[in-house]
Amino acid sequence: METILQLTDIIKTYSTEQISTNALNGINLEIRKGDFLAVMGPSGCGKSTLLNMMGLLDTPTKGEILFLGQKILNYNEKKRADLRKRNIGFVFQNFNLIDDLTVFENIELPLIYLKFSAKERKELVFQIMAKLKISHRATYFPRQLSGGQQQRVAICRALVAQPSLLLADEPTGNLDSRNREEVMQILWQLNQESVTIVIVTHSSQDADYAHGIIHLLDGQIVGQKIKNQINS
Repeated sequence: METILQLTDIIKTYSTEQISTNALNGINLEIRKGDFLAVMGPSGCGKSTLLNMMGLLDTPTKGEILFLGQKILNYNEKKRADLRKRNIGFVFQNFNLIDDLTVFENIELPLIYLKFSAKERKELVFQIMAKLKISHRATYFPRQLSGGQQQRVAICRALVAQPSLLLADEPTGNLDSRNREEVMQILWQLNQESVTIVIVTHSSQDADYAHGIIHLLDGQIVGQKIKNQINS
């Protein structure tokens, strides 16, 4: 199976004049094509820092990051940003939709940054909206949608450029139980279709959808459970 992302001996240290703190301390992790992993742990354990490393948003103090076989630490910020835009989709707890743009326009935005033609953008946006059953809301604005619908739009936006990796930070954190279940079913189905997914979550119910669970504590992986996918 193709390796999408490999983290080797990752250390991330934050320093002040008084103290140095290791947010990550010796992380070794491999993400392969088709994986669905959940990262769990208490607040302050390093989950967000690890997600930033996986998303090429931060660089380690020590260690090596390989993304699609490329040594990322040799890249300048522009080259790293270009790789990130083309290959990584992000989904956030707060949706991060732009209020003044319609559903279609929110989803289209990454394709504009990537300089897709108007024809290509229209085709790709309607394709992903149809897949996630949100086409009937194409001309709506985020404020006109439920929380579950907003997260559905956010997932469309993250996937419209067909990235190699989808990273989701507490994707159901602002949703009620019905919408939480709906969003996790969507992510599970996308993974069944070979989308590679990593979620950060406090919810054991959400983590049950993944087939690998990574437990973090004090910046270290203290447990890793691989299991069969559920709901298959």
